[in-house]
Amino acid sequence: MESKNDIYNIIPQKYFPATLFFKTGIGKEELAGELSKSDLKYPLIGKPDIGGRGRGVEKLETMNDVIVYTQKSKVDFLLQEYIPYNNEVGIFYYRYPNEDSGHISGIVGKEFLTLHGDGSSTMKELLKKDKRFVLQLPSLQKTYGQKLETILLKDEEYLLVPYGNHARGARFIDISNLIDEQLTTTIDSVCKEIPGFYFGRMDVKYNTWEELKEGKNFSIIEVNGAGSEPTHIYDPKHSVFFAWKEIIRHLNILLRISRYNHRHKKIAYLGFKEGLKMLRENSEYGKLLLKETKPAEDAKLISLIQLA
Repeated sequence: MESKNDIYNIIPQKYFPATLFFKTGIGKEELAGELSKSDLKYPLIGKPDIGGRGRGVEKLETMNDVIVYTQKSKVDFLLQEYIPYNNEVGIFYYRYPNEDSGHISGIVGKEFLTLHGDGSSTMKELLKKDKRFVLQLPSLQKTYGQKLETILLKDEEYLLVPYGNHARGARFIDISNLIDEQLTTTIDSVCKEIPGFYFGRMDVKYNTWEELKEGKNFSIIEVNGAGSEPTHIYDPKHSVFFAWKEIIRHLNILLRISRYNHRHKKIAYLGFKEGLKMLRENSEYGKLLLKETKPAEDAKLISLIQLA
C-alpha cells in the first residue's frame, strides 16, 4: 500500500483536490488551527493516508464530524476538498519508458450506491432487495440510522454513498469502448506531468465526458501505481476468464516497464526481504483499519447475506 499524501506531493496541484495531511492522535486545537489556516470548506472527505477499497473514507459535513473522525482514526489521515462532480471513472494508463506517448488500457465507469423509490418501500427495504446493496446495510445503518425507515417517492433517487468504491456498493461498468485519440492525448499529457508514472490507474471525478476529453472540469481523486487493478474487469457482464486475461495482460505490461527501467535506468528490483517486510507491514496496517468493525456487525452482515 502507498501513501496517498506522498503521491499527491508529486502531482501538480491543479489536478487534485486541496488536501491536508494529519498524523493520528492530533489534538482538537491543532486540528482546528490547521483547518482555519486552509481554504478547505465543508463538506470534506476524510480518508486514511494509506488504504484501499474505500475503507475509512467518510464525507464530513461539520467540524464536529471532523473531530469524531479524528478521534476514531487509528492511522494517519487526510482531509480533502469534496469534489461535487457527479461522475467518476477509473482510467488505467501505461507508457513504456522508451516511448514518447502512453496508452489507456481500460476505463471503468462507476455508478454510486443510489436508491430508486417505488412509493411504498422504505430505504432499508430497498437495500434488502438488492444483493449488492444489502452488504452495505450495517455501515449504512450506522451512518443514517432511522432515516433508512423513510419511504422514497416513486421514481425518487437518493444517493447514499458518494464514493466510487466497489466495496462500498458502487457498480463498476466497463466503458473501455469510449477510449479514443482525444481522451488518450489528454490523459497522456496529464500523466507525463507526474514524475516516474508509467503504469497505474487514476480515479477521476468529472463534470461531462466531453469536458474530460478536453481536459476541463475534472479532478484526480487518487492515483494507484504498480499495485493497481484493471477494475473494468469487475463489470458483471465479464467472466472470470476475461478477468484473468486482463490481469495477465497488465502484468506483462508492468514486467516490460520494470525490465526497461532496471536495465536502462538502473532502478533496482524489489528484493525478497523487502517484499516480505512490506507484506507484514501491510498486514499490520490492515488490522488497524479494521479495528472499528464490531463483531456484532459482522454477525448481522452474515444474516443479511442469508436473507438476500
